[in-house]
Amino acid sequence: MKRRTFVKNSILTTSGMCFMNSVWGTGSPVFKSNPLDTFFNEFQNPPINAKLFVRWWWNGNRLSKGEILRELDVMKSAGIGGVEINPIAFPFNTDPLGYKALTIFDDDWLTMLHTALQGAKERGMVCDMIVGSGWPFGGEFLKKEEQSQMVTIGTIAIKGGKHSFSVSDMLAKVDPDLHSKNKTVYKDLIMVRLLPKNAKEFIEGENMMPYIDNDLLEVDVPKGDHVLYYVIKLTGYMAVINGAPGASGPVLNHYNQIAIEAYLNRISNILTGKIGNMGTYIRAMFCDSMELEGANWNDDLPQEFQKRRGYALEPYLPFVLKKVGHMGNPIDEEYGTVFPKAVVDQIKRVELDFYKTRIELFKERFINTFNTWCHQNNVKSRMQAYGRGMHPLEASMGVDIPECETWLFKDVGREYPNTGLSGRAPRMCNKYVSSGAVLAGKKLVGCEEMTNTEMAFMATLENIKIAGDQSNISGVNHSILHGFNYSPPEAEFPGWIRYGSYFNERNTWWPYFKKWADYKSRLSHLFQNAVPQANVAILQPLTDLWLKIGPQRDPFPQKWYPEYQNNLWEAIVQNGGGCDYISENILQKATFKDGNMVYGERSYSTILLPGIETLEVATAASLMAFAAAGGKIVFINKTPYKSPSFIRGKEDDLKVAGHITKVLKDHADNVFKYPGPDEDIIAWYGKLQNGIGLKPYVKFDKTHKYLSQSNYLLDGHPIFFIANTGLSDHISVNAEFQVKETLYPWIWNPETGERKPCKTNGAQNKLALEIPRATSILIVFENNRPTEALPSFDFYKDGKDITGEWQLKLYPIHGEKQQLQITTLTDLLKIKQTKHFAGEVVYEKTINIDKDKYQYIDLGNVQGVSELTLNDEWIGTRWYGSHVYDVKNMLKDGQNKLTIKLTTITGNYLKSLKDNKVAQNWTRNQEYYPMGIIGPVRII
Repeated sequence: MKRRTFVKNSILTTSGMCFMNSVWGTGSPVFKSNPLDTFFNEFQNPPINAKLFVRWWWNGNRLSKGEILRELDVMKSAGIGGVEINPIAFPFNTDPLGYKALTIFDDDWLTMLHTALQGAKERGMVCDMIVGSGWPFGGEFLKKEEQSQMVTIGTIAIKGGKHSFSVSDMLAKVDPDLHSKNKTVYKDLIMVRLLPKNAKEFIEGENMMPYIDNDLLEVDVPKGDHVLYYVIKLTGYMAVINGAPGASGPVLNHYNQIAIEAYLNRISNILTGKIGNMGTYIRAMFCDSMELEGANWNDDLPQEFQKRRGYALEPYLPFVLKKVGHMGNPIDEEYGTVFPKAVVDQIKRVELDFYKTRIELFKERFINTFNTWCHQNNVKSRMQAYGRGMHPLEASMGVDIPECETWLFKDVGREYPNTGLSGRAPRMCNKYVSSGAVLAGKKLVGCEEMTNTEMAFMATLENIKIAGDQSNISGVNHSILHGFNYSPPEAEFPGWIRYGSYFNERNTWWPYFKKWADYKSRLSHLFQNAVPQANVAILQPLTDLWLKIGPQRDPFPQKWYPEYQNNLWEAIVQNGGGCDYISENILQKATFKDGNMVYGERSYSTILLPGIETLEVATAASLMAFAAAGGKIVFINKTPYKSPSFIRGKEDDLKVAGHITKVLKDHADNVFKYPGPDEDIIAWYGKLQNGIGLKPYVKFDKTHKYLSQSNYLLDGHPIFFIANTGLSDHISVNAEFQVKETLYPWIWNPETGERKPCKTNGAQNKLALEIPRATSILIVFENNRPTEALPSFDFYKDGKDITGEWQLKLYPIHGEKQQLQITTLTDLLKIKQTKHFAGEVVYEKTINIDKDKYQYIDLGNVQGVSELTLNDEWIGTRWYGSHVYDVKNMLKDGQNKLTIKLTTITGNYLKSLKDNKVAQNWTRNQEYYPMGIIGPVRII
């Protein structure tokens, strides 16, 4: 869209357009009292549980009472409502300034903890606390039998003849390239088998363990090519990632319930001895994501497998294991015996059973034990219940406060390819976790938000807003920022930095942080009290993923299946719909009536099966029941034809195929086969939606890759959160909402707390929306009919660029004030004197105008936070989106003094600090980020 058209459409309201930005007139409209008034009052002043929380990194436990209380004051004044106390290893290349590193749970550390808990309580703030330190939790004090275990394999290709091997050498060769290796690793050889290189049928191989004498294995290999498999159990192989003193060392075995109970009880005994009832001070105990680097074993696992699956694991053990690499990811290379495809398929089913057994044990022994312990100590459980070894949806359903994570990358708002992760701040686990939460009837969906390692000091508040809006669209309704670093004021700039988007009072844009904090808090409060709407269920193709590719490490899987599966939910909400992911277990437990699948309080009229080939027999039977009740089923690209069963494989395969054939034959009116998406998944789903007669909650006259929405019911009133999550495109769209005719659209502004009627476009449920970059809209349909309409803004077609020289005053965060004259507006990176600038830049210019011709000043492309002053009268602030200011009442004939204060990021400055190890460690690989008023500035 051309610049002229953009501004014109942004300001027109006389033709029924709503312009979503801060250019409304002052004053409040007249409206009658209605049932939403209570929610609106709380929306204006959200309660503490809706406010942003932060992960409070206690860097190296180098703590003091005074600094703890000072930082609590800083956070509270910035609109932060709670903290997650998170001891963490001290950052590299950082000066500790003589502060002593305290040991977690020792008396001195407990005194600091009590100071923080009491200080937060006195300030009306909420405290959560991580279990232990770092992730996954563990400690130097763990006994060998309490430490994490993994079984993996080594293979040796050998030919016929006599061979001898050193067992010690064999053990040494199994040394996975892990992210966080522990210093002491115990290795036990538990199996050695000899197999031919090529086998025509399944064979276990010859047991070679009897041929080991002391440290020597001697084998007499028949003629031909063979493979020697050996299975190694590694104990204590992984160290806690970034554990603080007292909670570093080996990771706990999350499959060992006795060890888990002992670990948790040790913590609660220490805490209650110091602070009394944990629930008096702590809302929730937190467990971070399960990056267990390949943990897959407990000594009783073979017995549990036999009991649960009905056959023995040992004959298949070497073949269901993989060699292990970074973060526990399997090494994707050819090794071992080559079996026929039919045998490989059978082994895959055993591998699936092995994985299912671990999922069950993890939930029973770790998640359930953690939950019980939390409740015994009067606190809630909060957990990122995903990673290899957990069901990505069901694991979150048993946690009081399930949590996911949203990352900030430079491509967010700049890229949005058809499929994949690029341009997306939420990880794929977000929609799985939020779906599990609503299926379990939970109100809170927490999120570790703004995790940022690629542009930590380059992030603008506008970047952060876009990522946060995407997070809300994914189902998040409470944000725990990643994070606020414990850092004393005397620490060399930028301070002690472990992680985060530099949420810190020394950041240039920190004075404006509360604007975003208030915005997020208002959204969170509404979403926590509303019910997310969804009429589409997506059956996760987990079984096929696991069979074809293997379990993945959420939130960063190596692969996914099918390619579009994790973008399917995005296409649905971008077409105005709503959806949840479900599992086979959910489908089997659901009931079916009047064209709907009902599970708890959730109800779906349509089930999508993306690329699914494999179903349990009970799931196929449930689909038959759903279709018979009139529900819509869409088989995308493939139809299921087999089961995952190992013992009753052929029998159950036939049952699944028979059920699916019957459902397609008997219910042709409501069961569909549909091709997979082509290049444009948004357009593809729009056609699917129309083709099966599925009505969206809001119908857009055109879709856009940056246009998305989520919708809720609040006390029976529809709410729509619509967001432009791009940094460049202005979006003009006509929207028709599926709401009752007796309801009227109102805009609730989460930035300001205002509430105003929205001008309609021919009908109460039709709106013409103008949404600038990085801008969002919150529309609430109320019973209350407005008694006055939005004001109409006069608009003159002819605006003009403000050209010529500008005077710049530079106020750096460090150093002396400078002055500069520029002939034209440009990116500050292109000016030698400002390439490495951080601070405030004041742009000044005198313009000569006829005041009756103009009403607005548009600053154009702005990189940073702007404040406009006209004729020494302050007009306002813009920190995202369109920097358009209403100046009608401030203009005068003739000369007008125009002053713009622009606040930059810190990152470009940090790149210049070549002798600052912290600055260089963070920014040396980060690209420069644009800064300044780039323009063109226009008077309209």
